[in-house]
Amino acid sequence: MTIPSHTTVAVVGGGPAGLLLARLLHRAGVDCVVLESRDRGYVEQRQRAGILEQGTVDALRDCGAAGRLDREGLVHDGVELRWGRRGHRIDFPSLTGGRRVWVYAQTEVVKDLIALQLADGAPLLFEAEVSAVTGADTGRPVVHYTHEGVARTLDCAYVVGCDGFHGVVRKAIPEGALRTCERVYPYSWFGILADAPPACDELVYAHSPRGFALHSMRSPSVSRLYLQVPNGTDPAAWSDERIWDELEERFAVDGPWRLNRGPITQRAVLPLRSHVTEPMRWGRIFLAGDAAHIVPPTGAKGLNLAAADVVVLARAFTDWAATGTTAALDAYSDTCLRRVWRAEHFSWFMTTTMHTAPDQNPFDTKLQLAQLDRIATSPHAAAELAENYAGLPVA
Repeated sequence: MTIPSHTTVAVVGGGPAGLLLARLLHRAGVDCVVLESRDRGYVEQRQRAGILEQGTVDALRDCGAAGRLDREGLVHDGVELRWGRRGHRIDFPSLTGGRRVWVYAQTEVVKDLIALQLADGAPLLFEAEVSAVTGADTGRPVVHYTHEGVARTLDCAYVVGCDGFHGVVRKAIPEGALRTCERVYPYSWFGILADAPPACDELVYAHSPRGFALHSMRSPSVSRLYLQVPNGTDPAAWSDERIWDELEERFAVDGPWRLNRGPITQRAVLPLRSHVTEPMRWGRIFLAGDAAHIVPPTGAKGLNLAAADVVVLARAFTDWAATGTTAALDAYSDTCLRRVWRAEHFSWFMTTTMHTAPDQNPFDTKLQLAQLDRIATSPHAAAELAENYAGLPVA
């Protein structure tokens, strides 16, 4: 493959946001190059989110990247909330006019997009380490990177940073040009992957005096489960039996339901935080996905927010290429931030409603239980949760 030195859009980061943007631009006839610092194997095995909103699935279908998703993805029409040894199901289609979610791991989305990109898409370079972006305040920025031991440059009209919170593109924006808002939560998630059939058909979010728990899945034979733990917890300090026993306690309901146990194949502790960078555009630089915002995983918004960002951005680039107007590009940050802050609020709501804080008192707990009872008894409260969880339409 000939490595280009010029392109219209330089996409830094070969995760789901960068790959989906590249696919959308390719389909629209806007040329781009994707630079990913890691090798292909690492990118395709990087474990992240597993819930796709209706809008994310629609975007993948529209760009021809949903063939395997439609064959293998698990369609979910709701979630179950548990508290006080009882459960309540939230039915998405009836509350949202037909919207639903899919269980399909981010790793699989990335594999599908990489295969399409390498088969007929724009150039995708792995192990391309970006060191700097210069000229972002001019009409022709330059991305400086190293590939196969050779220092190279990529001239472009625009740069899109899809390279995460610690990425190079964010750092190319002058100090003081960005504002940040952040919240760090006083607990973490202890996540496990287990060779055990899921004990439920849909996700279960459990509130308990012992802390939060989440039952998810990766396939009909693999379960993905999470426990709320103190920050700084060492996952190696927990035996498999202790993990399963704690999960049993937190998911307990009055009735015959039992958790399926099996060999634990992966374990990790994930700190929780919320973070937003504003604006999401400076000069010729655009930020998308984790480069601009982070949410706690409780609301399943991270991957879906990134997908929404690049759908908006792809439309703006397509409009600019067709008409020469930058109106949609100029509106990108404001357009996305409206959705970002709605998702941040929903993720905060789900997190603070379902988790038990270290300093929580009985008053705090009673407020949580009152909110859960409200969701169970009010169609309006249930619909608000369902609409946010299944995903609001992309602007």
